[in-house]
Order: sequence, then structure tokens, then C-alpha cells
Amino acid sequence: MTTDLRYPIGKYIAQPFSEKLFGEWLIDIKNLPQHLENAILNLDEVQLNTPYREGGWTVKQVVHHVADSHMNAYIRFKLGLTEDNPTIKPYDEAAWAVMDDTKNLPINISLTLLHALHSRWHEVLKNLTEVDLNRTVFHPEHKKEMTIWFLLGMYSWHSRHHVAHITSLRERMGW
Repeated sequence: MTTDLRYPIGKYIAQPFSEKLFGEWLIDIKNLPQHLENAILNLDEVQLNTPYREGGWTVKQVVHHVADSHMNAYIRFKLGLTEDNPTIKPYDEAAWAVMDDTKNLPINISLTLLHALHSRWHEVLKNLTEVDLNRTVFHPEHKKEMTIWFLLGMYSWHSRHHVAHITSLRERMGW
């Protein structure tokens, strides 16, 4: 754990391939919806509208952000697995976080979406080979190729990272 509220589990650090990590990361992808649901269990509207840190997103925005991010991730994975080094589309996550769907819809909409999305995503991932995991996408914002393996690690981290935003807020606030 870190004391930097922006990175409660630390920053993502790329790891070399291992079967052990592959299994752990698949579990993270499979279980993210339930972990996120557990993190927000019994929070009221005031708590859901509390930022996880000063200047940060509210719990509600975090939940909707995870859905937005992981929908994009799922598409990136499918493109990377079916095309030769496709250029993926970046998006302005801060702008998405203040759109009407994020402001007006309850988080159960995004949680329901995440349960379905992660079921499909896990199904795509679980039988990938090392050759598949070495396929690449090109990220124009970062101006670099990224392997499916790198992305899998990053989204495993991303899943745990945002759950930790909520659980660490709950711990600090005594919720």
C-alpha cells in the first residue's frame, strides 16, 4: 500500500510473462465486477457522491469510469487479437466522467454492464496462448506498441486500483 491517495496500490509496473501471473490476472478480470460491487455495498447517495480524494472523482464517477474504461479495453483486446497491430482509439476519460450518463444514471447500470462485459472478456482471455499475448496494438497517444500481455496486466491493475480507491476511502471515513 502507498500513502499517495491517487495510487493506493502503487503504479502499474509491467511484468514478464508467467503462467502464474496469467492466472492471477484472469482472476482479477473475472472478479472485478463483484469486487467493485462489494466495495460500494450499502453506501448511500451522499457517500457515492464523495470524492475518493481531494480533487478526485466521486465514488459514483469511479464506478462509471471503470465501465467506460473496460468497454474500451475489451474492444482494444478484440482488435489486437483479430487485426495486425491496429491503432487503438484514445478517449478523454475526464470528459467522459462528467457526461450526463455518469451524472444521472445510478451505478447499478454500470455494475450490470461490468458483470456482462467481464464475463465476455474473461471468455476471450482464458485460452490465449503466449503467441496471442504477444500480439500488439499501437497506442497513438503514447506513440508506442503495447502487447496484449502488457494490456492484460494493466487492466488487472486498473481493476484493483479503482476498487482500492473506494475501499481506502471507506476505511478513512469509517464507513
